Amino acid sequence: MPALASHRKPRTRVRTTAPAVGLTTAALASVTLLSTQSAMAAPDPKPGVEDVQKKVDDLYRQAGTATQQYNQAKEASAAQRAKVDALLDDVAERADKLNEARRTLGAYAAAQYRSGSITPSATFFLADDPQSYFDQSQLMDRMTSRQQQAITDFRTQQAKASKKRAEAVRSLETLTTTQSTLRTSKQDVQTKLGEARTLLSKLTAEEKARLAAIERKKEAEARRKAQELAKQQAAAKAEADRKADEAAKESGGGTGTGTGSDSGATTKAEKVLAFARAQIGKPYVWGATGPASYDCSGLTRAAWKAAGVDIPRTTWDQVKIGTRVATADLRPGDLVFFYDDISHVGIYKGDGMMIHAPKPGANVREESIYYMPIYGSVRPA
Repeated sequence: MPALASHRKPRTRVRTTAPAVGLTTAALASVTLLSTQSAMAAPDPKPGVEDVQKKVDDLYRQAGTATQQYNQAKEASAAQRAKVDALLDDVAERADKLNEARRTLGAYAAAQYRSGSITPSATFFLADDPQSYFDQSQLMDRMTSRQQQAITDFRTQQAKASKKRAEAVRSLETLTTTQSTLRTSKQDVQTKLGEARTLLSKLTAEEKARLAAIERKKEAEARRKAQELAKQQAAAKAEADRKADEAAKESGGGTGTGTGSDSGATTKAEKVLAFARAQIGKPYVWGATGPASYDCSGLTRAAWKAAGVDIPRTTWDQVKIGTRVATADLRPGDLVFFYDDISHVGIYKGDGMMIHAPKPGANVREESIYYMPIYGSVRPA
């Protein structure tokens, strides 16, 4: 007997994984949303006043470095422009000489044409490449010594003109590169100064007051160190004078008044300081050399020029001149350089103080040489 088919309905299987997946997705979405909200609710902490001051000082120093790069590129550009102009003048002069030589050759060719001897010497004169003809002894035998000299002069002027043209092209390429460096340095200065201004503009009135207090404390410490140096220098000078007086007495002479070279150096230093003092209150402007405004090395150069001494434009070149001197041995008129990259310079006035063009937004002023880290010092003359 055949088996009877079952009348029970097949059991429907219930999927239990789908709700679990949905739950997991929802949970992940919730976690992501909470994390995003947490990140949005906790922005980066605002930098403290001390951090802002450090950053601003660093930006000003970087701007000072970029300013020296700008000054260097500007000097190089001016020198290269003068060289290019001189070369172009030389090229024009040689072109005139070349044309004169060509006219002389043309005159000989015309004379030969009139006399009926146009071939082959006229062909030589009028050829684009006379060298191939020049080597033909048969043609040379038919020329007069004056004609041969005219050809020699033409070839000489042609070679010199070609050489000068090539030199002018190279100089123009160098000038283009230098001018590109000039533009880049200028942009670097403007960028750094813009960043510094932005940082300062975000400070509240209270934060600005705290920043000013930090500056006053820094200035006070620098003045204290300057006073210590002044005492040390005064003591050293007194001791040197005492020894000089004793030596003079022992030799039977009068008191020493110094050598002629010392007297000349003192006179120059006095002129340097007189000029520098007259600039106090004028604004710092990067790249400026006076008379209405200065950057640091522009001021030092102008001051020494007033004393009849021409020194280089940039701090990097100024530090290489004259005689290196220790801080303890500084005299009025000496140049004091700052930072490891030698991006700033001031004029020593005595008693641990200097006159300098500090930074954008500030005026030429007197300040302690200890306000910034000292790199070294030189005596230009």
